This record gives sequence, C-alpha cells and structure tokens, in this order.
Amino acid sequence: MTSAQYRIESNRPLSGKWLPLAGNPPWLVGDRGLAVSLAAKNFRTESGQEIRVVHVPTGEIVYCKNADHSDPPRD
Repeated sequence: MTSAQYRIESNRPLSGKWLPLAGNPPWLVGDRGLAVSLAAKNFRTESGQEIRVVHVPTGEIVYCKNADHSDPPRD
C-alpha cells in the first residue's frame, strides 16, 4: 500500500494553519490519527459544512462531522 492511506475531504474549501494550502484538493495523509486530527482542527461550524476522513484502500469513512447536526452534550 502507499503511504497515503487516508483522504481528508469536505464539501466546503478547507483552510487553517494545519493545512499547507487553502482550497479543497483531496488531502492525503499516511496516519489515521493524524488525518482525523487535521480534519477536526480544520472543521468550521458554518452551515452545511461536512468534513470526512476516508480510508483510501477500502473507501470506508472513518470520521465524519457535519455542521447541521449538533454534538451530544458532554457530562
């Protein structure tokens, strides 16, 4: 397998200090934890945004966050 096994994708352009370039290309990352962390850090709460981390070899979505759904309350 290639070293880039996880793809970060979004329906809105991504920008943030943790991504090297602004825009919406498919960001490829070799580590699942790093991919999920980058996706979480670059998520914006604007209406309608969805950000996903996809395991490239299988197509499985391993992380997904959508601004239209509220997170469950924390205790």
